[in-house]
Amino acid sequence: MRVGHLCEARGVVVRQETERGRRLLQRILAGVPKGENPLTHVADLAERAPVFTDWPSWAGTEVVSAFRACGVDRPWTHQTAAAEAARSGRHVVVATGTASGKSLAYQLPVLAALAEDRRATALYLAPTKALGADQLRAVRELGLDGVRPASFDGDTPLAARDWVRAHARWVFTNPDMLHRGVLPAHARWAQFFRRLRYVVIDECHAYRGVFGSHVAGLLRRLRRVALRYGADPVFVLASATVSDPGASASRLSGVDCVAVTEDGSPRGARTVALWEPPLLEEITGENGSPVRRSAGAETSRILTDLVIEGARTLAFVRSRHGAELTALSARRALSTVDSSLAGRVAAYRAGFLPEERRALESALASGELLGVASTNALELGVDIAGLDAVVVAGYPGTLASFWQQAGRAGRAGDGALVVFVARDDPLDTYLVHHPAAMLDRPIEATVLDPANPYVLGPQLACAAAELPLTEECLAAFGGERARAVLDDLVADGVLRRRSRGWYWTSHQRPHPEVDIRGHGGEQIVVVEADSARMLGTVDPGAACASVHPGAVYLHQGTSYVVDDLDFESGMALVHAEDPEWSTSPRDVVDIAVLSTVERQRFPHGEGGELTVCLGEVAVTSQVVGYLRRLPSGEVLDQVPLDLPEQTLQTRAVWYTLDDGLLAAAGVPRGRVPGALHAAEHAAIGLLPLFATCDRWDIGGVSTAMHPDTGEATVFVHDGHPGGAGFADRGHAALLRWLLATRDAIAACECPAGCPSCVQSPKCGNGNEPLDKDGAVAVLTVVVDCLRATEVAA
Repeated sequence: MRVGHLCEARGVVVRQETERGRRLLQRILAGVPKGENPLTHVADLAERAPVFTDWPSWAGTEVVSAFRACGVDRPWTHQTAAAEAARSGRHVVVATGTASGKSLAYQLPVLAALAEDRRATALYLAPTKALGADQLRAVRELGLDGVRPASFDGDTPLAARDWVRAHARWVFTNPDMLHRGVLPAHARWAQFFRRLRYVVIDECHAYRGVFGSHVAGLLRRLRRVALRYGADPVFVLASATVSDPGASASRLSGVDCVAVTEDGSPRGARTVALWEPPLLEEITGENGSPVRRSAGAETSRILTDLVIEGARTLAFVRSRHGAELTALSARRALSTVDSSLAGRVAAYRAGFLPEERRALESALASGELLGVASTNALELGVDIAGLDAVVVAGYPGTLASFWQQAGRAGRAGDGALVVFVARDDPLDTYLVHHPAAMLDRPIEATVLDPANPYVLGPQLACAAAELPLTEECLAAFGGERARAVLDDLVADGVLRRRSRGWYWTSHQRPHPEVDIRGHGGEQIVVVEADSARMLGTVDPGAACASVHPGAVYLHQGTSYVVDDLDFESGMALVHAEDPEWSTSPRDVVDIAVLSTVERQRFPHGEGGELTVCLGEVAVTSQVVGYLRRLPSGEVLDQVPLDLPEQTLQTRAVWYTLDDGLLAAAGVPRGRVPGALHAAEHAAIGLLPLFATCDRWDIGGVSTAMHPDTGEATVFVHDGHPGGAGFADRGHAALLRWLLATRDAIAACECPAGCPSCVQSPKCGNGNEPLDKDGAVAVLTVVVDCLRATEVAA
């Protein structure tokens, strides 16, 4: 990587290998008003030449000919290395960049095995239906006789499922269907499992947090069932570039995996631009704070310019609502320039109906669509590498995700543009002003905890319902930690202990009640009341905040207003309406300490003491109303709501400051609530730098006097039942995390706090009270305590 300089007066130096990317950057800069310079940094990533190797001798003429007919004359080195490892019987993970041909690395050994043994079978798992459908199409296009690939997921017609079980040799599915539809009925799949040679786990870096922990248990259940039928399949995993992929893949799959990381694929040159939207002088936000132009509005304008330029562009937007708004705004702008271009822009997000997703994927692949605003649903989706430009609106939570999204841009021999547009929040602001933290920092490791008791309990219950658990099984599920969970399940009457093992006690399978995605239950269906048309789905945990009565809901560019939310029926009724305002929920949150796993005390040289804890907490939240806000940011009113409380038992890291430490910080008692609240917001915003998480995966609470600690306390907790490992990562990196938080607040140029430092879009209290200077003072004494102990050690 060669880092370029800032563009002066919006002029950009053109280098030969990045000419296309730089030209596109010039085009979008031409639309920036005079006097503004949103660029904070520009970097050039050089083109990489391919490294080829010969086809393995065992691949077989038929298989090699099929690949050559599809344009693959010779494989790249990493493809052959991974395929050779799998062929030799070793479990393997290939962790290389986007569009590096990881598919061929697992297709080659699988197809060779299916060609050699006409009874052999294979299983493919993808985290999204779009990815699974795309990989199924790719295998079918090879045209190999006898492979009989088929999908088995929620979209598969009931009439077709019996055929898949009886005749398909390579089954393409997802963890949800494996959990609900395959393993509970493994006896009906006996022939398939008896002949199972390979299990492919695609985009395995997507399995993190609670979802990843559930999938880890699921894969152990899968292997146990296969062994029951006499098969011991080889696991082949594909991943984006992550830290220590071998360890991550082994923890996920439950088997020792060898890692292939040397990428032999070509990569087009890319220009990476870090972009900070300007402050809006005419608008102030909550409490009079300065406001930047939104990342969504900036992304929409950039997308419009790139489409006019004829550049195939994908814009990644953080939320479903944001993706809809970005596409809608771009279409409106394009309609004033060329009405034919407006129809070549669309939104893509989860929650669309299957037929809508397939149509959009086809239009994007064919080039019929020039611009698409998408959630991360397309990060792992269809094969759309080689685009001219990618715009990333807001940090996607992890570096692995950022580079996965950025990797959609770039063709060998031609340059491409990647633009990271910062949202108005502490983390994004920090990154655009500290480019090394994004461009030069190592990729994170995947965080998951298969031994999380909130995950392990349901997984062991499902495993016992599939096949009785024995002493020999426990090692794979966590050894003594699994035994402790089994004891609890027996005490609760869920399982029965017998001399030969643990047995499921009910006639009803537990699988339907186990939500491996961690959503907390069945999806809420959004239905248009007048026509009874199903528009989409919403996660139950997010329903109170996103489809409460009065909420504005967007679908395919059409605006709806929610009339009713009924949790018993799992339905939100809406009607079409296009109000001039948007809505944002307001909630109240309380937190109680259930147990303390770790406690450390850190004295301060000038008096007082800091206490740092890690443990289990119960978080109770309730949406109590919502704000109606005009596009200018002006608040029209606050509407009260009467919605049920939600309680979450999870993990948290927290620190407390006694009166002496607050005195050392120079923060009077009256300013303590605002100082702690501001420090909490900023810490939540910066935690994704140190834990593989998203800001929306975590939450926080601060109080000047917490009843369980007896002191001023700041909590940061995981947003998933039982925890997802994020609070633990924050605890392990506490000094670096809080130092970065303090520096980010202190470096912000606003006078009293703004979204770029201490205000939060998630705050249920309307970002009140907040004390920016108080937060810097509190974090300074906290960091001093931690540093003093580290130096002494």
